[in-house]
Amino acid sequence: MTTTSALGQRAEEQLGTGGGGSRIRALVARGGAQSVGLVAALVFVLVLFGSLNANYLSWQNIQVIAEAVTISGLLAVVQTVVIIIGALDISVGSQAGLASVTSAMVFTSAGSNAFAGIGAALAIGAVIGVVNGAIIVYGRVNAVIATLAGLAAYKGVAQLVSDGRAQGYVLNDSIFVFLGRGKIAGLPVMVWLLLVVAAAVHVLLKYTDIGRNLYAIGGNDTAARLAGINLNKYILAVYALSGAVAAVAGILLTARTGSGQPVSGSEGLELQSITAAALGGCALKGGKGGVGGTLLAVALLGALQNGLTVQGINAFWQNIAQGALLVVAVVLQQRRSRERAVGLPA
Repeated sequence: MTTTSALGQRAEEQLGTGGGGSRIRALVARGGAQSVGLVAALVFVLVLFGSLNANYLSWQNIQVIAEAVTISGLLAVVQTVVIIIGALDISVGSQAGLASVTSAMVFTSAGSNAFAGIGAALAIGAVIGVVNGAIIVYGRVNAVIATLAGLAAYKGVAQLVSDGRAQGYVLNDSIFVFLGRGKIAGLPVMVWLLLVVAAAVHVLLKYTDIGRNLYAIGGNDTAARLAGINLNKYILAVYALSGAVAAVAGILLTARTGSGQPVSGSEGLELQSITAAALGGCALKGGKGGVGGTLLAVALLGALQNGLTVQGINAFWQNIAQGALLVVAVVLQQRRSRERAVGLPA
């Protein structure tokens, strides 16, 4: 028996028969300190605000939290994939806003045809994603700069075609009502969609050759290219996926609010998605991360935001808390990687 297998057997024995400390150590080893820390933080937030407000932990409020994080959760899941390849997509919020406007306007112009509105939004999301990827790959533009430009450009297009106002009314359609307000087995349909997308992305990343290649690209793109991986194809595909999922988020935004929203509801989603992915364990340099940690971070951010709102704390403080959490996540990453601090001697 090799040393590795012996250690694995010993860990399993401790998990099954050892004391509480051994079980905790095994859990940390298998789930990662990051995930355990997120679970602990989430439990702390729930207990704290639950003690301050008796209705905070009610099933009704839990559903409110779940619905509130669905849109940002979808973007955080796909942002995880983008970060894994060592890039960023800062334009996801603007893409969602443009998709929201598109879905409502096409729905109205097509004679209240929900399928036309949803199909048009998905198509424009995928096209925008490919455009982002093409600018990065063929224009040789840094991903941050390319998608920062997209953040402004797609927001401008959404405002231009909508004249800066909410467009259409979709709550007279059963499909949009089902997406925005329906429930399956007691859970909102929006939450089920988030779970389905998250599960699909998790399987893609963890159990397919595509996922392994994505991690390889983020870990060392030069080695990945020498191994025969077509980097350009993967980058284009990842950004197309990002655009399509952003479009799904935009469609849900339309269904939830009842009309196409060019800015309201989508502004700031890019920061939320990056914060959740970083808190969830994604290394911003690429090659590391997963959907499970991202979902935990999404739940933590949602629980914290809802708790602050319930307590009547100013929304400005919520933004400060979100920014602080992003800084904390990056600092922890730097500490774990033992990377030399910028400007300081080695």
